[in-house]
Amino acid sequence: MGDESAMDKVKGKAKEMAGKATGDDRMKSEGKTDRAKGKAKGAMDEAKENAQGMRDSLKDKGDRRT
Repeated sequence: MGDESAMDKVKGKAKEMAGKATGDDRMKSEGKTDRAKGKAKGAMDEAKENAQGMRDSLKDKGDRRT
């Protein structure tokens, strides 16, 4: 998980809790949005890593044939 995605999750959780504590529905919603953004960034980072791993493993298989 990238630092940026983790920061979005933490920031979102803090906003959401602050919104709940103060009764500010808008802040609560912004917090949920920030958390979702963090999760999406994390998923994209993971997908990139998986794709890189697949590419590397396929490249290695190609090297063995020659």
